[in-house]
Amino acid sequence: MLSIGELSQRSGVKIPTIRFYETKGLMPEPERSEGNQRRYDRAALERLLFIRHSRDLGLPLADVAALISLEGASGEALNAAHEIAHRQRDAVRDRIARLRLLERELDRIANACESHHGDGHGDHVCAVLHAFAEPE
Repeated sequence: MLSIGELSQRSGVKIPTIRFYETKGLMPEPERSEGNQRRYDRAALERLLFIRHSRDLGLPLADVAALISLEGASGEALNAAHEIAHRQRDAVRDRIARLRLLERELDRIANACESHHGDGHGDHVCAVLHAFAEPE
């Protein structure tokens, strides 16, 4: 059995976050010692690692809860897990596309500075300010 501190160390999840997951029903209610301290078993550690990995993948808590509810499911019930995975993948792809556009725009702005930097008049700052003000 693990204390909450040991669970935190092994999982890399902070103690307040573990307690938060408990209040949200994502973690099972822990056993208590005679001194009323939380005690966690291997299954609780595995659940917490599952939650952490899911959150690292960007899943919202509602989707994490949905995946946890599918534990032990089979057949068509698992379609929900596939839907969650596909939806998250598509959201990440969309975010990557937006970040690439952002990168190109910042390249344009940064290059506005470089294109005016060597003219000796010091107006490269103005070029950058104008580039920020004029979206392409």
